[in-house]
Amino acid sequence: MTEIEIGRGKRGRRAYSFDDIAVVPSRRTRDPEEVSVSWQIDAYHFDIPVMAAPMDSVVSPETAIALGQLGVLPVLDLEGLWTRYEDPATQLAEIAALEPGAATSRMQQIYAEPIKPELITERLRELREAGVTVAGALSPQRTQQHWKTVVDAGVDLFVIRGTTVSAEHVSGRAEPLNLKRFIYELDVPVIVGGAASYTAALHLMRTGAAGVLVGFGGGAAHTTRTTLGIHAPMASAVADVAAARRDYLDESGGRYVHVIADGGVGTSGDIVKAVACGADAVMLGAALARASDAPGAGYHWGPEAHHPELPRGERIELGAHASLEEILFGPGRQADGTTNIIGALRRAMATTGYSDVKEFQRVEVVVSPYLGA
Repeated sequence: MTEIEIGRGKRGRRAYSFDDIAVVPSRRTRDPEEVSVSWQIDAYHFDIPVMAAPMDSVVSPETAIALGQLGVLPVLDLEGLWTRYEDPATQLAEIAALEPGAATSRMQQIYAEPIKPELITERLRELREAGVTVAGALSPQRTQQHWKTVVDAGVDLFVIRGTTVSAEHVSGRAEPLNLKRFIYELDVPVIVGGAASYTAALHLMRTGAAGVLVGFGGGAAHTTRTTLGIHAPMASAVADVAAARRDYLDESGGRYVHVIADGGVGTSGDIVKAVACGADAVMLGAALARASDAPGAGYHWGPEAHHPELPRGERIELGAHASLEEILFGPGRQADGTTNIIGALRRAMATTGYSDVKEFQRVEVVVSPYLGA
């Protein structure tokens, strides 16, 4: 692959974001109603290829149930407000009312409340009793501390999500999480990430993960690129990880690991391009935080925003534009790709002649960097 000379002592590979590419119609078209956008991971089938991000502004127990009934795989943040407070309505209202300059420091104080194992159990019980797929997320740092509580509570899918998660964490201070042994001994499928390179993803697949989250630092509320200098142009990252999935499929004798784009997926066009680059599904944060019935009340933030020592995110105002159902299925009321996102995915697949998500991963893609044109 062609490298670009940054200077005499450093070369770099050109990478592309979703804004840099476009899909190309083929010789065939279809009716949108005849297109399937469902996907399945392990034994769990979903009507649409969407995971709701484990962020307090997006997923509460109540919205998890609503999203699950709409065909989404909702993931509850098990380090969030709902596992720190019996009823976090007061804290959510306060976060929404904070002045921008005071938001980070006050959120650090709010999230200093300890995680309560009994609340993890209670929140997952609420989801299970509602009949939706139960998925919860922990950071790699908290997984060793709380995984048994999560599994004992009856979780269906376990998500380990961090800025970046590796299969080879090295620590001289404490025994790191042995991801391969952990996944092997667990009775539930594990989705893990972020990863943004072929090699990192391949190593995660070899641990036995059922899915790999692609990306870090690309979300609307993240400042990872500014703070740490780390960024993953998502079109290239998804394509690289999809290549790792293909090679691991051969290496393992047929074991398929799902690729989930996580970050930089803000509009329906981004979802279309993520699947075109090889994603089986997308994880949505800001796209769902815009909902009038989302817990963030028009604001959005991730766990990086209240890190006690080095915040790598911020609380941002998105506004509340439509219901969760309208955002997913319409009718669309804005022409900016933020409502009826599944309808847009169906139409893009139909326009290019593909009948399901797996087929659409083979669509022709061109480099087309013309923002605003």
